[in-house]
Amino acid sequence: MFNKRFFSVILIVVVLLISAGDIFSISEESVVVAKYRSPQLINGVPEGWTLMKHSGTPNIHLVREGEAYYVRMKSDPRSGFGIERTVRVDLKEYPYLNWTWRATKLPQGGDVRKSATDDQALQIYVVFPSTIFPEKLNTPILTYIWDNEAPKGLTTRSPKPFLKRIRYLVLRNKTDQLGNWYTEKRNVYEDYKRIFRDIHGGEPMGATHGVRFYINSQNTRSNAEGYIGEMSFSKQ
Repeated sequence: MFNKRFFSVILIVVVLLISAGDIFSISEESVVVAKYRSPQLINGVPEGWTLMKHSGTPNIHLVREGEAYYVRMKSDPRSGFGIERTVRVDLKEYPYLNWTWRATKLPQGGDVRKSATDDQALQIYVVFPSTIFPEKLNTPILTYIWDNEAPKGLTTRSPKPFLKRIRYLVLRNKTDQLGNWYTEKRNVYEDYKRIFRDIHGGEPMGATHGVRFYINSQNTRSNAEGYIGEMSFSKQ
């Protein structure tokens, strides 16, 4: 009787751990962030995601190419928006972020270095634990962007005075072919240590809190369009 009860408890614990959306076994080789099996949206966003609306009217769709679905976001001269979901990952176990993306229209004159032109067709935010209160002003956010004018490899802080812990790394810009899919693989742990070395020596204060996809073109009063495909954290 004792053995049956003991193994029943163990089985329940295992099932709960597997079903928990923000707990990942270190035996898994990757942690899926985004993978879609149908074009269905729930309340205007993919299942499991929530809307982030800054301005204007969000334009979000899931489109199919081949056997896969991709998020398509289109912004106009008044809009800036995105989607987010909770993803708790220990970057010491899963340091790499892998994804595909393409831009089909860049905001005219978009340049992350100036507040008046801080628009991008594609932004990928990795959100970390807040360091001190208040959380909104002290949450480190590492952002990979597809800019227009800023040079590739540039790392910079948000041009907005109260958002200095949002930091950007330019991966793509207007020199990349519009309409082409590009595959990225970034060591987020190493990027964080380098870009946030002024905060606790560049060591994250815990697991990631979430991932966001974002687009905006309201500052330049132009239009933008971008696609993001499957995404995952991995050990290698």
